[in-house]
Amino acid sequence: MARKEMFGIVLLATGLTLSACSGDNNNQEATHDMAKHDMEEADTMDHSKMNHSSDGTIPSGLKEAASPTFPVGSKALIETDHMDGMKGAEATIVGAFDTTAYIVSYTPTNGGEPVTNHKWVIQEELEVDTNEPLEPGAQATMDADHMEGMQGAKATIDSAVETTVYMVDYTSTNGEKVKNHKWVTESELSAIEE
Repeated sequence: MARKEMFGIVLLATGLTLSACSGDNNNQEATHDMAKHDMEEADTMDHSKMNHSSDGTIPSGLKEAASPTFPVGSKALIETDHMDGMKGAEATIVGAFDTTAYIVSYTPTNGGEPVTNHKWVIQEELEVDTNEPLEPGAQATMDADHMEGMQGAKATIDSAVETTVYMVDYTSTNGEKVKNHKWVTESELSAIEE
């Protein structure tokens, strides 16, 4: 009798242990799937809130590039995917400017979800008392409206690069015509092979 009871207890303990382990794996998988869904949803939200076209207004103090790799009026291939349909599109250069371009994170003023690693905001679109590039971690209020809730939001600088930035017109690979898109950096463009 004692042996049967002992055997039953061992079976019960083993079953409970296995179901607990199985539950942990399911929880880990569910957590992973939720995180993946959240990232996909955040990407979609970020793209949908972006103002693809602008009125072409140039920020005060922004200087035209003296000898850009891609002169105004020339064509280039877009090698980046800030938005759906951008990568692989042919761009016409509308403007070329030498400045510091920033990747920033911020919370929109309209109460939207926090935006991380937004490309690009330039020096002349930040309310700062210096022309010197800001260091990662620095904060500044943005005077830019590339996305809903961006104007007046406080940005945290994630990284900075001194470069030529371009304003471009292009037709996205999904057929949308975009005018005066701000901004694409020089490293995000390539020459179109003839």
